[in-house]
Amino acid sequence: MTSTPITELTDRAREIFRRVVEGYIDSGQPVGSKTLAADAALNLSPASIRSVLAELEGLGLLAAPHTSAGRMPTDAGLRIFVDGMMRVAEPSAEERAQIEARLSESGPVEQALQQTSALLSELSGAAGMVMVPTREQRLAQFSLVPLGQGRALAVLVGEDGGVENRVIELDVAAGGSLEAASNYITSRLAGRTLSEASLAMHAEIKAGKSQLDDASRDLVERGLAVWSEDAGNRPVLIVRGAANLLDEAALGDIDRVRSLLDDLENKQSVSALLESARDAEATRIFIGSENRLFGLSGSSVIASPYRDMEGRVVGVLGVIGPTRLNYARVVPMVDLTARSLGKLIA
Repeated sequence: MTSTPITELTDRAREIFRRVVEGYIDSGQPVGSKTLAADAALNLSPASIRSVLAELEGLGLLAAPHTSAGRMPTDAGLRIFVDGMMRVAEPSAEERAQIEARLSESGPVEQALQQTSALLSELSGAAGMVMVPTREQRLAQFSLVPLGQGRALAVLVGEDGGVENRVIELDVAAGGSLEAASNYITSRLAGRTLSEASLAMHAEIKAGKSQLDDASRDLVERGLAVWSEDAGNRPVLIVRGAANLLDEAALGDIDRVRSLLDDLENKQSVSALLESARDAEATRIFIGSENRLFGLSGSSVIASPYRDMEGRVVGVLGVIGPTRLNYARVVPMVDLTARSLGKLIA
């Protein structure tokens, strides 16, 4: 059903519609005519209100769940409200300071991404999601440290100060070969991504220009292999606060919540949805059945791309929750968080 544009409704119908939507977002419960009639500002009888509610239901903007006498907005009604009636509540100075402070804490970018997802969850009362940047970071140093018993620790240092470690197995006693391999890799990492450095080193080794002995060459190959395999298995999405989806209102529809949690486990599909917001000029809102992935669980997604210091989009962040999300508050929060995170991405 194609819903009627909000501009075609009477002032009375628009006001009742707005109050039903805001009441539902606030409580998670259908709003009845008695509740509306108790509001002296409307100055309407319950019978008049019921007539308008029936009209709005007929237009596809409201629905009466089960046998309840109250009404709640449909997905189409929420879309009409968000696009044409919502009064955006800009973050307060205190909230802005909180976001900036949380994301400016020292540490590698990975830590900032974890913080961002947790912060979005706290601010929205839903689940926060952050896509890991697709651009590889530039690397600064590579070291192989002997651990004994045929093992070594491969240490990778990024230009952003982040440090990651992996254990690799050795076929032969390393000795001085560890230092030679470390120096060789580090000399070719400067300002390059791992994939760029890997291509250059493989070309040199294949052409016999590496000036490495067999043992050192073997270590280089092993060091690159463990990092290349790891990069392919890295999570594409960080989700925090899924437990927030199990609020009191949700427990009355546990099948819907279970469906949503199952959807979140399929991170590749969720990432594909967020990717669709990658080229957006502003924050995008996906409401309920508007997106196939969350159609059954009746959930909404608010997503915004975040950019590096050069203005290039490197990822997308957002929140997911029930369709009764407080859009007026969460939308500007997501937008501000995206801009704040972007300041940290080199």
